[in-house]
Amino acid sequence: QVQLVESGGGLVQAGGSLRLSCAVFGSIVSRNAMGWYRQAPGKQRELVATITSGGSANYVDFVKGRFTISRDNAKNTVYLQMNSLKPEDTAVYYCNLEYTSYWGKGTLVTVSS
Repeated sequence: QVQLVESGGGLVQAGGSLRLSCAVFGSIVSRNAMGWYRQAPGKQRELVATITSGGSANYVDFVKGRFTISRDNAKNTVYLQMNSLKPEDTAVYYCNLEYTSYWGKGTLVTVSS
């Protein structure tokens, strides 16, 4: 049984930083592509960043230069470092085992102005 558990969300002021974690159980992150997504209130879930099994990272334009996706193979965990946060980054953030239906339950990030 594959399980993804996100953590690290919270309330932060604009310009601040947070690091989200996604601990993966039942699968090996280094052998899979992983993704971070987010869903703001009243909006559809959208892609934020992905990391391939080879370690290549890709970002959507609105987070380039501010967010960094990475992974720790020893901890079987994927991270999303978020800097220079903006109020429009407020959302529930989810991690996903790419190309599967495995999702975490999400962690809420709230950025105050």
